Amino acid sequence: MTSDSARDPAISARQEASDPQRTVAYAKVLGGNFGASQLWFSQSVLDRYREQSGSRVMRTSTVGRVRTAAGWSLDFGIADGDQLIHLPAVDLAQRAPASEHQHWLDHLVALPMSRNFLLMRLGGGSCIDDGEVRDWPG
Repeated sequence: MTSDSARDPAISARQEASDPQRTVAYAKVLGGNFGASQLWFSQSVLDRYREQSGSRVMRTSTVGRVRTAAGWSLDFGIADGDQLIHLPAVDLAQRAPASEHQHWLDHLVALPMSRNFLLMRLGGGSCIDDGEVRDWPG
């Protein structure tokens, strides 16, 4: 029998949100340490480095590191039965060269987002006409 959390990612996310380490991490984000915000990637993002001569991908049961021949490295957490890795956004931005960022973005795993909200927030516009304004009774 399939559990509710296996069928509904929102249930799984709510259950995992009660994890004390996650709470501490996001309390730091809400306290202004935006670099502590985690990004998730398919573990296949590491394949490039596994195949590069002089680079190494290593791990324990729950954490890992990619160390490249170019001299940079990133530490990451391992989650979801080894399918996902995660790391602080600031680490990727500051420790990996800009030339590597698109590769990582190609493997990004994220929750669904409102396209219009992102356009409104990131595009400088504040007015999106996508329907009548109404109460949301929940």
